[in-house]
Amino acid sequence: MEAKLRRNCSTLGEASCHAHPKESLGTVIRMLRMGADLQALALVPFRGALCIFLLLLSLPLGTSCPPNCLCSDGSGLMTVHCSSKNLKEIPRDIPKDTVFLKLDANQLTQIPSHAFSGLTLLQELDLSQNTIEKLDVAAFQGLSNGLRLLDLSHNHLRSLPKEALGRLKAKIRLSHNPWHCECTLQEVLWELKLDPVSVNEMACQTSVQEEAIGKPLVQVLDSGANFCSSRHKTTDIAMFITMFGWFAMVITYIIHYVRQNQEDARKHLEYLKNMSPGTLAIDGAASTAPEL
Repeated sequence: MEAKLRRNCSTLGEASCHAHPKESLGTVIRMLRMGADLQALALVPFRGALCIFLLLLSLPLGTSCPPNCLCSDGSGLMTVHCSSKNLKEIPRDIPKDTVFLKLDANQLTQIPSHAFSGLTLLQELDLSQNTIEKLDVAAFQGLSNGLRLLDLSHNHLRSLPKEALGRLKAKIRLSHNPWHCECTLQEVLWELKLDPVSVNEMACQTSVQEEAIGKPLVQVLDSGANFCSSRHKTTDIAMFITMFGWFAMVITYIIHYVRQNQEDARKHLEYLKNMSPGTLAIDGAASTAPEL
């Protein structure tokens, strides 16, 4: 880009672009790449205005840097440093060609949906040492399979939605969070690629099983504990109660049916007993008489 700009400036004459020794194009380019305030360019004399204008036209789209952040593209890889900037939300003007994004040590409390959409080249995302309590289901939607590392350590996470991290192929750091160990968390962790270095630092601050509180989650699971067993037991009990209810209804219907038939048979016998012998003889003869 610098070479292109120098060619453009050559048409205006070297004097226009280098009116003063301190006004080199390389300095201006570095100022913009590092996220310098454009007001600082007002120090450049008026004779360099045309050169700065050409510079702005030559900059590719997506090279803006978030306020107070530091952007550098050494070795051709864009790195955005927004560490310790007291940020309360994700910056919206992150360069689209960002490869490494550091948002650690800020005041982020949640990651909204599509917070990093469009950052298709992102390889490492550092969200550690914040106060993140919630991840939206689509928080990381839009990130490609090129993401290699996601750091969510040292936050305030107690649980994870299944859909938020399930599709990521990146290595994930989740240590030093106040985890509530239960079935959903266990199922989510089965689908993730956890960082082996920090996985032993994931501890259960609270749990559905009292004996797991204060212990590393991996250690608890390795010991044979299953946070989903209580849910399965509850489901089995509910199924048993349902089946018992249907069985009781069937038995009740059968008993009612038998008793009803017994009552009808008893009434019929009493009817026969109350009939006179003559009536019975006449009825018998009538039933045996040949048809004319």
